[in-house]
Amino acid sequence: MSYRVDIADWVALLVAAGAAGWVDAVVGGGGLIILPTLFLVMPGIAPQTALGTNKLAAVAGTGAAVATFARKVPMRWRVLLPAAGIAAVTAACGAAAVSLIDRDLFIPLVMVVLVGVALFVTLRPSIGVTMATHPPTRRKTILVVALAAGLIGLYDGLLGPGTGTFLIITFATLLGTEFVRAAAMAKVINCGSNVGALIFFAATGHILFALGLAMAAANVAGAIVGSRMALRRGAEFVRVVLLVVVIAMVLRLGWQQFG
Repeated sequence: MSYRVDIADWVALLVAAGAAGWVDAVVGGGGLIILPTLFLVMPGIAPQTALGTNKLAAVAGTGAAVATFARKVPMRWRVLLPAAGIAAVTAACGAAAVSLIDRDLFIPLVMVVLVGVALFVTLRPSIGVTMATHPPTRRKTILVVALAAGLIGLYDGLLGPGTGTFLIITFATLLGTEFVRAAAMAKVINCGSNVGALIFFAATGHILFALGLAMAAANVAGAIVGSRMALRRGAEFVRVVLLVVVIAMVLRLGWQQFG
């Protein structure tokens, strides 16, 4: 199926992709910017095509964020790269299930989780602002990262928005990782899940490549700016942005579900 996109629509989509790249690099949740914009300017687009086109942009953005973070933040590649592979597999499975499952059933549950995240971050201001006094054991780190990659990767392929946010909160809470390092770790896993979902959507013909590549360029620009700001301004900045994005996600999903 072909879609017509005029100049104004191109501008809206590229601006949305840039903004999504910035938000995604800092705290995740970029999909809640790109996906609604795609549905707004292209009302007839199939959900799978919107998700696939978004993934093309997101892969580029998360890849750029990983490269930027890796220059400044120590990365445990022996833990993160296998976990990214797990996320790729589970995200592909989630993407394959998109057409089989009514996604609206998941929205109320995701909203509850997001409200819980907002309350947790608000009531526990020390979480993610400093590193844990006693670092977790290697075994615990591997277990937490692998389970998060598998479960949240599955969610990323199925729904997507907020994947990075969930990963950051998981690492900050269970591993005692401060937010900037948690964001860096999350980008590696998220890059893997994006690749897995992208491969499935590409194989099934659900990507608008010209549009997706243009959005990818804008997403990369936003991701580089966002990751550099996170590195420069620190964990407290990421914490504030995290709260704002979580609240925005709850409002957006609530409007989608009940509006």
